[in-house]
Amino acid sequence: MTTRKTTDEAGAVALLLAAGGGRRLGGRPKALLRHRGRPLVEHAVRVLREGGCTRVHVVLGARSDEVRARAELADCVLVDNPAWEQGMGTSLRAGLESLAGSDARAALVSLVDQPGIGPEAVARVLGAYTGEESLVSAAYDGVRGHPVLFGAAHWAGVAATATGDRGARAYLREHAPALTLVECADVARPFDIDTEADLAHLE
Repeated sequence: MTTRKTTDEAGAVALLLAAGGGRRLGGRPKALLRHRGRPLVEHAVRVLREGGCTRVHVVLGARSDEVRARAELADCVLVDNPAWEQGMGTSLRAGLESLAGSDARAALVSLVDQPGIGPEAVARVLGAYTGEESLVSAAYDGVRGHPVLFGAAHWAGVAATATGDRGARAYLREHAPALTLVECADVARPFDIDTEADLAHLE
């Protein structure tokens, strides 16, 4: 049996981006959507932990006080992103900034609104970490998706290019030759919870 690598072993910290306000969902923050009887953000944290992430930073934005009050996130580092309305790029930058001065050597980035991505995909991406130069992404039938792991050598470049809703897309495109894709279509489904119709994916 293969032993899963943990984020402590990899020197990595998980960054869960959970700041979105759910504009197309009538202004319901995605972190607070109900899934399996609890806020969606709790499910996302549990997936990261079961995939080997012992340290999790959660970036909050929309109705962050309510998220803190309603979700059980006691073992997480909670990071406020006051600029969350400007898009996911600001949350990624806030998450990376929260690692400044820490011993983290990599950041594994996941999104709160992708409940079809489970622990096995997280474990596969984490398992491909080799050092601070690592750049790893889950892939679904060859198409890049989440989670994505950025070794510390990439953080400054990612932060410099993360704008609006694009996150690290531009950086990953520019550094495609260095990117390791880890196929996960057999263990996960990368759908987003963006619209009312997507709520059918929640349990």
